Amino acid sequence: MPKKKVSARGGWADDSKSIYRRILILYIVFAAVFVSLPIVSRLTQIFNPPCANSISCIKDLSGKLETNTEGVFLGKKIAVPSYLASIPSVKKVLGTTFGPKHISVDLARQRLYAHEGDKQVFEFPVSTGKWGRTPTGEYKIWVKLLRTRMSGGSGNDYYNLPNVPYVMFFYNDEVSKSRGFSLHGAYWHNNFGYTMSHGCVNIRPRDAAKLFEWAEPVSDGNVTHATKDNPGTTVTIYGQPPT
Repeated sequence: MPKKKVSARGGWADDSKSIYRRILILYIVFAAVFVSLPIVSRLTQIFNPPCANSISCIKDLSGKLETNTEGVFLGKKIAVPSYLASIPSVKKVLGTTFGPKHISVDLARQRLYAHEGDKQVFEFPVSTGKWGRTPTGEYKIWVKLLRTRMSGGSGNDYYNLPNVPYVMFFYNDEVSKSRGFSLHGAYWHNNFGYTMSHGCVNIRPRDAAKLFEWAEPVSDGNVTHATKDNPGTTVTIYGQPPT
């Protein structure tokens, strides 16, 4: 049987179809990868969520005093106030209360409110998440530390700060303890009333001292864990931060 001849034109047409098929396959592959990126990112957040700070995420809850006199915030060196080396341990304070204690943080107004029942006992300006989102919802304080080191961020927003004072870590079923979110004093800026954190709630140190002593669990030394008999105060965070 004689072989069928293929014209030069027909061969070129076949080659063109092959090239088009390859281009189409590559397009489909790239499109699939592009569409899947948000899904991968979301799955990463679910199974490996970002930490508010790396130190608490590795569970360094010793509350130890460090002798460092210098920290880093946004890539700049920050002097650690000398008074933080001598803040006294908070002892148990028992007294009359006007009802269950409750802390509210309004992200829109960048304000914190503390209540006993219907009675407001404190109102402070705060700084919530700018380089990381402060989660909304209802939480419980699960441990209080008189001080701790906090570190996180990267590049221009890197920070590494010793002796962060009056730390109150909070959590719920959706935001685990290992995420490292907390209310705490902040000595490295004085821009309260505006977003300035990586996800935590920054408070002026003098205000944080009052809140730390007032909030539950009732403190007993440098580190106090909430228990069934000494539960943590409820913290509610709501609203949208200013843009």
